[in-house]
Amino acid sequence: MGKLLVADLTSRKITQQETDPKLCAEFIGGSGLGAALLYDFYFGRAGHGGGRAGAGAGCGAAGVPDALAPESPLWFLTGPLCGTIAPTSGRHAVVARSPLTGIWGESDSGGGFGPALKKAGFDGVCIVGQAERPVYLWIHDGECEIRDAAKVWGRDTYETDAALRAETAQKAVVAAIGPAGERCVPMAAVMHDGRDARAAGRCGLGAVMGAKRLKAIVAAGSARVPVADPDALRGAVREVAKTMPDKNPGLGKNGTAGSIAGIEHVGDLPIRNWRDGSWEEGAASLSGQRMTDTILTDRYHCPTCPLGCGRIVRIGAGKYAGVDGAGPEYESLGTLGAMCLVDDLEAVTYASELCNRLGLDTISAGAAIAFAMEAYEKGLLSKKDAGCELLWGDAAAVIDMVGQIGRAEGLGKLLGQGVRRAAAELGGLAPEWAVHVKGLEAPAHDPRAYNSVGVGYATSNRGACHLQGFTHIPERGVIMSDFGYTAVADRFGVAGKGKFTALMQDAMCVFDAAKTCKFALTAGVQPSTVASWLRCVTGLPWDYDTMMLAGERMFNLKRLFNVRLGISRKDDVLPPRLQLHKRGSGGAAENLPPLEAMLPEYYQHRGWSEEGIPLRERLEQLGLGKWAGDLPGQPAK
Repeated sequence: MGKLLVADLTSRKITQQETDPKLCAEFIGGSGLGAALLYDFYFGRAGHGGGRAGAGAGCGAAGVPDALAPESPLWFLTGPLCGTIAPTSGRHAVVARSPLTGIWGESDSGGGFGPALKKAGFDGVCIVGQAERPVYLWIHDGECEIRDAAKVWGRDTYETDAALRAETAQKAVVAAIGPAGERCVPMAAVMHDGRDARAAGRCGLGAVMGAKRLKAIVAAGSARVPVADPDALRGAVREVAKTMPDKNPGLGKNGTAGSIAGIEHVGDLPIRNWRDGSWEEGAASLSGQRMTDTILTDRYHCPTCPLGCGRIVRIGAGKYAGVDGAGPEYESLGTLGAMCLVDDLEAVTYASELCNRLGLDTISAGAAIAFAMEAYEKGLLSKKDAGCELLWGDAAAVIDMVGQIGRAEGLGKLLGQGVRRAAAELGGLAPEWAVHVKGLEAPAHDPRAYNSVGVGYATSNRGACHLQGFTHIPERGVIMSDFGYTAVADRFGVAGKGKFTALMQDAMCVFDAAKTCKFALTAGVQPSTVASWLRCVTGLPWDYDTMMLAGERMFNLKRLFNVRLGISRKDDVLPPRLQLHKRGSGGAAENLPPLEAMLPEYYQHRGWSEEGIPLRERLEQLGLGKWAGDLPGQPAK
């Protein structure tokens, strides 16, 4: 759209600036463009530190502002495919320094907000400063207003969505925080689309909104999203969109939870805080198939998505009556369910909806509760500490703790800080069962089932993340022909895992920048397909090679961001439970990911030093020399 918004909530000044075409040619959009914008703010293009960030009051590591400092920016960014007919492109990114981890923070969301922001006339919006009292932004038809949000402060995300659409436009799309974000809980999410509950869940970016006293952003508009060659785009997407549902029919029929039984079978499902190897009956009880047969009322499609993996559920009677909205995704069932040994689908659905309403990341919340259950079992927490008995399989305890975390009350005030901080506070052996990487709780995929996931968790720029590499999907059966692979790799293999993980990370950086859902991979979309769509939309000569180079450029700039904050090889590790303890049963009973054997190959392919620092020569080749400045362990420039 050619324009970005900047809203300074302290001065109540709103400005517009040009979307830099050179940056877009280098970083595409979404979290790729966000990396450039955030890095420039904190460190300047020379990468020497200081710059606009400077040192002083409220500054954290490396002398840059804390994530919750008023001057720290929060970006909502679309990408070139968002708002077009490209399949699965109804997505946007939220980026900021993470209050949970202290390093690079990004979260991606589907739903209608990204397309609405573009149709309102903008590629993204940056929020800085802190309002005197709660506010929301109303962005529409090329304009932006700062409005009072007192009447929705304290209300949940569903209520906020309904109230603000009634005040603005019924067709508007709302990005909002709930009580968790208002209380700056470090695992607070940004929720979109009201009851359809599309979440930018990871890294606690809802807390950044709360610190700015920004309750919501509401967007609507009627602008047409420009496409360089619309006829070519229609031709490029027509056949692909037709075949996608047939190539992965299960995703539409049973949602992401439709695979939970298969995931449990291969040893990928985390059970009882990552301690147990198998849970066949429990997985069946939580499955997407069971959801379809019992509480499912409809499917939700993000804009331009032919797959429709979203679930709409209703519980009309019984203990959990009143649930009416988005059904739980696989990750929510894995963390709030299997991690806590709760096999009651309706109970986990209720807990998931409570997270949605409070504005909590279900992954971090479920992981924190499972961590607390183990601490209770081993005597580091008492009933008095928790306000209830934290027993494995107790659905009522899970629901109680979700409420405590979301409202920053009781034990929830500590658990909401994340398992790394909670373990440090409890002491003793608690760090042994705090499963995180770089402070971000691990999602519901076990690297003991896929060695490549171990490399991905250790090196992901935002901390433990299956989506930044997405390597388990090819190792489950998707052939990555673009990479020259003609068969499914041995998931317990070692050779080649470092290079494969890096290639997947680069490709996923492009998906996140262009705004394509990663589940498109499961329905026949290869990275080269996305390159063809980019070429049609932007008019730039994107092909597979230039696209992958851009992905590598983005990944390395995010790594540089973290290097400035002290990240190095010492942080590219797995937690003890995933690195040292075998599952003992199930489909990955005996495997431990040999990280020390795989990381050197990964670093070598990346062109990084043995300490995990990008080497200047490779950065120059990527066009990042002007961003690098002096690098730890390397001669000064």
